[in-house]
Amino acid sequence: MSDAPVRGFPTSEFERRTDKAQRLMAEQGLDGLLLMSEPEVRYFSGFHTLFWQSPTRPWFLFVPAQGKPIALIPEIGAELMRQTWLDDIRTWAAPNPSDDGVSLLLDLLRPMAEQGATLGVMKGHETGLRMPLGDYERLVEGLPGVQVQDCTPLIRSLRMVKSGAEIEKIAHICGIASRSFARVPEIAFQGQPLAETFRAFRCEILAQGADDVPYLVGGADQGGYRDVISPPSTRPLQDGDVLMMDTGATFDGYFCDFDRNWSIGPADPASARAHETLWDATEAGLNAARPGATCRDLFAAMMSVIGDADGDVGRLGHGLGMQLTEWPSHAAWDDTVLEENMVLTLEPSLGYGDGKIMVHEENIVITDGAPRLLTTRAPRELPVI
Repeated sequence: MSDAPVRGFPTSEFERRTDKAQRLMAEQGLDGLLLMSEPEVRYFSGFHTLFWQSPTRPWFLFVPAQGKPIALIPEIGAELMRQTWLDDIRTWAAPNPSDDGVSLLLDLLRPMAEQGATLGVMKGHETGLRMPLGDYERLVEGLPGVQVQDCTPLIRSLRMVKSGAEIEKIAHICGIASRSFARVPEIAFQGQPLAETFRAFRCEILAQGADDVPYLVGGADQGGYRDVISPPSTRPLQDGDVLMMDTGATFDGYFCDFDRNWSIGPADPASARAHETLWDATEAGLNAARPGATCRDLFAAMMSVIGDADGDVGRLGHGLGMQLTEWPSHAAWDDTVLEENMVLTLEPSLGYGDGKIMVHEENIVITDGAPRLLTTRAPRELPVI
């Protein structure tokens, strides 16, 4: 679309990210970072492909104490990686179960072993080892002098605060999804199977300019839904249903993540009250979302409106960016301090009636004053189809 942001990033974006990482590495005594997961490899290189959906091949990126990152990747990705800002790209013919990049890693990292250096690997919450455990054990055994340290806090601190160019991409996909949600009363109707409603909505988002809709969940049932993560059924929408759809659509590798609720026919009093309560809770979250506040503060502000709602409450929102859900979490246990240019979701939820739930979600960016809404705010009154 004509108003879409420029795809990709200038080299200066990756230079800035790498320089900041290396300054933090120096402060924390890290001599290198070994990264294996898609968001981190893309964050430092710009390497963007759906080929990560194949679990067959591992991919590695090494961030040294100085200089550009080094890519160690299967040969199939070499041409695309050469289009990034990186110069040092080392490949192997993959898949090779007996040696899927391990020898390349050992050759690169042996000087660190000889120096007794410290290597950062992500070990923390919301991370995973994207290489065979046996290969990782072989790698560590082959580097007896290397000290392995968790670098999750370092990576987390970098990725939680977005650049202006990142925010522009997230705002763009939020606008696409907002316009698509506004058209739901035109494409959803009583008697329509829920699966068809989802299909029509997915087509609308793509028509509006999204690259993909990898996440679309929700539910519909009489007076409220009980499940928000199942695939849609073929049950027709009925008078008295509450319909919810929650989408994570993407543009240039960046997500939106928010939902909307509707009543099929006039809303029943309990559902109407639940929607208004969640809107008010979101308003409280917006008023609390200021630099210097904590995620715990946002959680408490929203919970003060929700009150003693039925059911357990885990978190009421999270970070957003290259992944559908990122750090931090708006939860009673998260003391992360909000900073300008963090992109967050506000996602209050409550239980009511006989096991029914309702969820409401908006996307925001923290500024030096009131947060900026990236989504078009839902109305306080539950919309009717």
